[in-house]
Amino acid sequence: MAKIGFIGTGIMGHPMAANLQKAGHSLFLSHHHDAAPVDLINAGAVALASPKEVAQEAEFIIVMVPDTPQVEDVLFRADGIAASVGPGKIVIDMSSISPTATKAFAARINEKGAQYLDAPVSGGEVGAKAATLSIMVGGDAQAFARALPLFQHMGKNITLVGGNGDGQTAKVANQIIVALNIQAVAEALLFAAKNGADPAKVREALMGGFASSKILEVHGERMIKGTFDPGFRISLHQKDLNLALAGARELNINLPNTANAQQVFNTCAAIGGSQWDHSALIKGLEHMANFSIRER
Repeated sequence: MAKIGFIGTGIMGHPMAANLQKAGHSLFLSHHHDAAPVDLINAGAVALASPKEVAQEAEFIIVMVPDTPQVEDVLFRADGIAASVGPGKIVIDMSSISPTATKAFAARINEKGAQYLDAPVSGGEVGAKAATLSIMVGGDAQAFARALPLFQHMGKNITLVGGNGDGQTAKVANQIIVALNIQAVAEALLFAAKNGADPAKVREALMGGFASSKILEVHGERMIKGTFDPGFRISLHQKDLNLALAGARELNINLPNTANAQQVFNTCAAIGGSQWDHSALIKGLEHMANFSIRER
């Protein structure tokens, strides 16, 4: 069994770490980012004062924090991971952050003789709890092979996409697709309801045709019922679309529909919904239409 450092035990990280622990691996946690969850401590995890101490104890060091600045801080602060990594250790960033920054972070870790994998995930809190996440990995093939048994305790669809940064690029692409699908479902249900049709029945009919999708199945139901407790918060999806749009500027390409979806998320945030589930994008459209599909 492996010694695993896990930094970032929030909505996603907590169940991911728990699944590794249930598989028999030893966990080392840091108080630096989140208070160590009591259930993990009671089951044998060791809480340490800093990322540096975690990296000293662990063979694999997993980072699961919200955004690029937090990853940089955990890695490179004075008592960060980079202060105590070296040959034989693998740093695995499972956060969703900038592909460009990831390449720079990987180079700095690799200079110390350690290996770096960017391995962002898709599947939300439900997938994290069920260990069914999709994991998109960028990095060295040998490091990937060493880490694969750990990934298999957290996910099902695990792909080595390419070199460092390519995992993050795949995740940004994923978030573009998810956002545009959510917007498509929301617009369709709003159109149907405003035109006098029952949106629940419209969704049922569409589930049997070419428009069927996981988004229509899961998020379409949330839109109709108004159940917007976060599995994946709007604020986090805004962050991911910012990465997409910043990357598009770097590449000198245009992502017009991504930009439009971001504007609708911005509307949601402006009316107090930054912590809603991203399926609540429909509430931004409803606000602009002055019409709710749930209050007809």
